[in-house]
Amino acid sequence: MKTRKLGNELTVSAIGLGCMGMSFAYGEADEGDSIRTLHRAIDLGVTLFDTAEVYGPYENEKLLGRALKDRRDQVVIATKFGFRIESGVPAAQAIKGVDGRPEHAKAVAEASLKRLDTDVIDLYYQHRIDPDVPVEDTVGAMAELVREGKVRAIGLSEASAATIRRARAVHPIAAVQSEYSLWSRDPEDEVLATCRELGIGLVPYSPLGRGMLTGAIRKVEDLEADDFRRSLPRFQAENFDANAALIEKLQSLAKEKGVTAAQLALAWVINQGEDIVPIPGARRLDHLEQNIAAVDIVLSAAERAELGEALSPALVAGKRYTEASLALTNR
Repeated sequence: MKTRKLGNELTVSAIGLGCMGMSFAYGEADEGDSIRTLHRAIDLGVTLFDTAEVYGPYENEKLLGRALKDRRDQVVIATKFGFRIESGVPAAQAIKGVDGRPEHAKAVAEASLKRLDTDVIDLYYQHRIDPDVPVEDTVGAMAELVREGKVRAIGLSEASAATIRRARAVHPIAAVQSEYSLWSRDPEDEVLATCRELGIGLVPYSPLGRGMLTGAIRKVEDLEADDFRRSLPRFQAENFDANAALIEKLQSLAKEKGVTAAQLALAWVINQGEDIVPIPGARRLDHLEQNIAAVDIVLSAAERAELGEALSPALVAGKRYTEASLALTNR
């Protein structure tokens, strides 16, 4: 497995594993299958595993704690804080806004350490920026966790270029996590250039367009009734068919290359730079193995440009999030 650097602090596999779907958002998952997938990922050289307290909530961290305990020295665990979570309500209703208070950052870290059954969090992200708390205060608390040995490196998720600069002035930032794929290019506006200037890695989540770029989702009805994606504009009935036509173009290009649509979409992200480490999700072994194989696909500048044009975000119907969720990004 090829490796890449996230900042100066972490060396990780060139592709990671996003674990959210094993416990949250994408319908029911089988824990046995999830654990087998986690273990197989390690066997294939994956070292970066991404979770968050809000996934479940809490259940995904517990899953990783159980699955990775006897392989802890082989993996880099990333988790995130930053939401207010109400207990005793259904998961879909548990998030009650953002919370970047220093005391919250520290309290969640302590709880995450217990759920993950580990002594240190390798990469601790602020999941969403709190507009009511200066990022300098939040990052200051995260830096204290580093000095205490409870966190190895810190990151931000869905932060604006200006916020990244302010955070970096307080403490080194190893990684910025943002949605980035063939059909979601927001980081290209300012964030990617800022990360490169400051020596920060970019960790794209949903590099497969929440599964749409795989070509496996043929109609909205393919998603379970409680699947989070049903709430997203791009998966709404009025947009879905238009987007499905774009995926047919991706599948055609992939066939010419002798790879799957998922592999080609991932290869496009991976080939954007050595400082980029995507974290596609996978709950099944075949999907995991297919994704990992994309690391070895080399695309020329011309191929990247052709793909980028064929699936330009200008052609995509619908926004990547609802307006309420979009308001929490690029802060």
